[in-house]
Amino acid sequence: MKQAVPPRPKAVRPIVILGSGGIIRAAHLPAYQKAGFPVIAVADIARDKAAELAADWKIGHSFGSIADAVRFAPADAIFDVAVPASQIMTILPQLPAGAAVLLQKPMGETLEEARAIRDHCRRRGLTLAVNFQLRYAPNNLGAVALAREGLLGELHDMEVQVRTYTPWKLWTFLATAPRLEVLYHSIHYLDLIRSWLGNPIGVYAKTVRNPQCAGLAATKSSIVLDYGDWKRVFVVTNHGHDFADESQCSFVQWEGTQGAMRMDMGVNLDYPKGKPDTLSYAVRGSEDRRWLRVPVEGNWFPDAFVGSMGALQAYVEGAVAELPTGFESAYETMALVEAVYRSSAKAGEPLPL
Repeated sequence: MKQAVPPRPKAVRPIVILGSGGIIRAAHLPAYQKAGFPVIAVADIARDKAAELAADWKIGHSFGSIADAVRFAPADAIFDVAVPASQIMTILPQLPAGAAVLLQKPMGETLEEARAIRDHCRRRGLTLAVNFQLRYAPNNLGAVALAREGLLGELHDMEVQVRTYTPWKLWTFLATAPRLEVLYHSIHYLDLIRSWLGNPIGVYAKTVRNPQCAGLAATKSSIVLDYGDWKRVFVVTNHGHDFADESQCSFVQWEGTQGAMRMDMGVNLDYPKGKPDTLSYAVRGSEDRRWLRVPVEGNWFPDAFVGSMGALQAYVEGAVAELPTGFESAYETMALVEAVYRSSAKAGEPLPL
């Protein structure tokens, strides 16, 4: 199998990070260090927090305001924006026209906010990608390679299941978020499904609260995506399952006319420490009915973050002609998220009398 690889620029551009939260420490910076992407500055309104991050990671400059970071940034800088979704439109207007931006998901808290971000990018000529990095996870890239070799045949079934305990308290800004599980987690799976199958015809969904996650908005979801009569596609999540490891799961599974594939996403198991990602496949009709393991180098966290930044840099450089997670495509993922919430808010079909 020839491994699918995300694009990389021929000459890397300097990165200016705006925001210094946990995702920057846990994923962005380890990924960029591994890839050799130079981070030259970090800014946060909590200046001490930015300074501490800069010191820990030997970043040359830190700032307490976006304006100072923008004034410092060279013309070819990539702005890596990782802030709560509600703050995005306080930052984008401060960036130079035509800037290249990698925006941490989600693209706003609502479709209305996503539309405002999209329209702002159009007006200001921003080259903006949203960090839907699951597309670039090493095991998903392996699955893409297997599919290109014809292992699946015609894909007719795709499912995502996550049953684990997620420590939501690690993200303090989510404590009062009116939308939680779909907007901040399952959005990755919805975007991944779009990358494989395009946009669905519609959705049927219900997202509900969980007594194991007291005080939070909905953290359990069941989502069925309508792709017609021959495709079954769904996402099922339960983030309050605090039982033994053997009952927990975190996987994506594909089934086609010729074979099937499954990838396990270890980051969701024992978060934030996580477990190794895996990829396996089976061939329909084979005498050997076992699932065969495919070697995977790296994990979703942090390795997929190399892919999203590398893809943006390669696109800005002109080395590739397509930006898969650009703001126009990301807006369509946000529209799918909105459809999920609208479906969830509707009453179910009553039983006939």
